[in-house]
Amino acid sequence: MNQKQQTPYELLGGEPVLRNITKRFYEIMDTLPEVKSLRDMHPENLRGSEEKLFMFLSGWLGGPGLFEQRYGHPRLRARHMPFEIRKSERDQWMLCMVQAFDDLKIAEPLRSELLHSLLRLADHMRNQEEP
Repeated sequence: MNQKQQTPYELLGGEPVLRNITKRFYEIMDTLPEVKSLRDMHPENLRGSEEKLFMFLSGWLGGPGLFEQRYGHPRLRARHMPFEIRKSERDQWMLCMVQAFDDLKIAEPLRSELLHSLLRLADHMRNQEEP
């Protein structure tokens, strides 16, 4: 029998779980003092940022390619070039993501696999040399 392998999007729980992760991610970013410099890069209202992250992660995880349908190719590095992103901003972004995963009790081994992939993605956004 040939069973179709599930995508990370499906393993995670699809749209409802991904929406909860992105919602929690921005709640953490909006309230955690340790990520103030990351928060300051975002608009006052985080709803648009939350929706764009949800749409991007949907396709990135193997679900519907919502971001591409609306905005075209993500071109993440190009879209993030206006912002100074160093190791500290990468680490702040990951702190929010790890906390969101933990708060929503994303189970192993999926938790570690996705967080490792997200760290590589976040590291790719760095565009400033360390002092």
